[in-house]
Amino acid sequence: MLAKDLKPGGIIKHNDAPVMIESVTVQSPSARGGATLYKFRARNLVNKQKVDLVCKGTDNLAEADFEKRPVSLMYSDIDFVHLLDQQDYNQYSLPLADVADEMQYVTEHLEGMFALVYDGQCVGLQLPAAVVLEIIECDPGVKGNSATSRTKPAKLQTGLTIQVPEYLKQGETIKVDTRTGAFLSRA
Repeated sequence: MLAKDLKPGGIIKHNDAPVMIESVTVQSPSARGGATLYKFRARNLVNKQKVDLVCKGTDNLAEADFEKRPVSLMYSDIDFVHLLDQQDYNQYSLPLADVADEMQYVTEHLEGMFALVYDGQCVGLQLPAAVVLEIIECDPGVKGNSATSRTKPAKLQTGLTIQVPEYLKQGETIKVDTRTGAFLSRA
């Protein structure tokens, strides 16, 4: 795979381990004949360390040999999150500390969630780009505030607190971006 074709969420092999690309920065050449540089911020899926890579756009990067398996949440306890494979009904357990950020968006019936399996071990969790969550606690909306772009904090059903527009009320369902944690729209 060429470096210029790699996008956030892509998984490549680096130092014999799979790494997931978190962000991409493109640096254009400052002189004629210079190569465009692609700077990648990635996370090693096995040991969870951050990795910075700098490549030319024409550099070839090896794709990691892993599987994306559709899963659903079975339950979570104090130390682990337990997932059920939707195809062969295998069970995977991930340390809660490793997927704490992702768990802020996971509900019992979330569809489009994938377990990243490398060498038979579940090493990570990939969520859909947006999820639908219910507002369980927020200040009441004031009539006439829909024309302004002011926001207020709202607590969602998973415990996550985000900024939402003032016109939203408790009990409404909204779409939330799982990459940034930002309000997208009403659901």
